[in-house]
Amino acid sequence: MTVYIENELEFQFNFDYEQVAKKVVEAVLDTEKCPYEAEVNIDLSDDDYVREINKKFRNKDSSTDVLSFPLVEFTKPAEYDILKGDKVSYFDHDSGELMLGDIVISIPTAIKQAGEYRHDLKREYAFLITHSVLHLLGYDHLDEAQAKVMEIKQEAILSALQIER
Repeated sequence: MTVYIENELEFQFNFDYEQVAKKVVEAVLDTEKCPYEAEVNIDLSDDDYVREINKKFRNKDSSTDVLSFPLVEFTKPAEYDILKGDKVSYFDHDSGELMLGDIVISIPTAIKQAGEYRHDLKREYAFLITHSVLHLLGYDHLDEAQAKVMEIKQEAILSALQIER
């Protein structure tokens, strides 16, 4: 598994943000029984950049906490059968890893939300990555039932990692 992280702000975390990201991504992939070694890209940025990307790709002229850009178009969440026989579109030619997609996190918004939810930045950061990797695997929260599924999965993964509120 490869997790590439670009800390554009060069923000100084009070925890090992790279290690936390790798543990979270690995936990989500294990929980979702991903049969492949995978690659995820994480970009740590600011509200202005997130707003710019949100406007460009989603036609929403506002910042948000996190954006997910999946490369695989799962027909059902974590349904890996669509990848069988396809070693061109979704797999890195050099490493052979499944390229799941990109995550962009607004660190200022994550800091603000950690305060609002009364937990530390590590918990918020881990939550945002968990949430986004589930999106990369095809999960969504377009209706109440889907949102509940994601919520249960997120809490179970973070609890297993002992990253509590």
